[in-house]
This record gives sequence, structure tokens and C-alpha cells, in this order.
Amino acid sequence: MAQPDRQAPQRAWWIALIPLVIAYVADLWSKETVLANMQEGDQIPVLEPLLSWHFIRNPGAAFSIGTDFTWLFTIIQGVGLVIVVYLIARKARTLPWLLTLGGLGGGIAGNLTDRLFREPGFGTGHVIDFIAVPNFAIFNIADSFIVVSIILIVLLVMMGKTMDGLPEDSDDDTQHANL
Repeated sequence: MAQPDRQAPQRAWWIALIPLVIAYVADLWSKETVLANMQEGDQIPVLEPLLSWHFIRNPGAAFSIGTDFTWLFTIIQGVGLVIVVYLIARKARTLPWLLTLGGLGGGIAGNLTDRLFREPGFGTGHVIDFIAVPNFAIFNIADSFIVVSIILIVLLVMMGKTMDGLPEDSDDDTQHANL
């Protein structure tokens, strides 16, 4: 029986660039639009009462947690982006994983760009957030890509979809021998 061609899927890493670039450009464009058209603290109703634009600068993580540790979030995001790029380049071989990791990478890169290049300074920049829904945190497009990507990763793992597309080893004796 002929062996499947493993070279073709290995060259497919570039597919992840599509959602990565879309997420990154959409995030940067939306933040620049907010900066050009709103003052910090402004609120603009979009679909009352479900959605509004509310411009804030967030030095912390989700829900403004850890506002005194902006530099730590910069490091975490930098490491996270390196891991995602590694997974795209070396591990992921299937379309669902490539698209999901691309979206995750684009979201991380969007917020990391804020941390690196926005006020108050390099590595301590505040993330531009502006999407507000009732009784929830104010967030941005990068955050949306990150959350959706993490949900998709959980679903892919729960469905047993491996990054390389090969079936998971179901032989219990082999798994126990490797412990």
C-alpha cells in the first residue's frame, strides 16, 4: 500500500496567514478608527441596549485584572505568539487547526502591538478596548479572535482532531507504557 504524501500538508502553513492577517488588520484598523473618532471615555450607542462603543485604555488583562502588571502581560503575549507561530510552522497540518491557530495568532499580535507601541511606553502600553455589551467587560476585535479561537481549540481537542490529522493512538497498552 502506498504511503500518503506528507510533504503536501506540511507546506500548508501559509493557510494560517489568512485568518492571522485578517484578525490583525481588522483589530489595528478598528483601534485606529476609535482613536481618530472618539475621546477616551466616550460612549456611542450602536444597537441599544445590546451594543455600544465605549473607548477605554486597558493596562490589564480581561476585566482589567492586573493593571499594575502590564509588562508581565506583554511577556506572556510575546511567548504566546511564539508558541502559536511554532505550532503553525511545525505541528499543525489540518485546515481547522491552521485556521484556528491563525486567528489566535492574529488576536495575540493585535493586543501585543498595543502593549509594545501605545502609551504610556514600550512594553507597558495600554490596549485599546471599545466593544461594550451589557454586564460584561469592554473588549476589542483581537480579544474576540482570541476567545473564539480558544473555544475552537477546546472543541477540536474534545472531538479528537489532532494537529497533524493523524488518528490518535487508541491502544491503551501503548499509552500506559509511555507514562
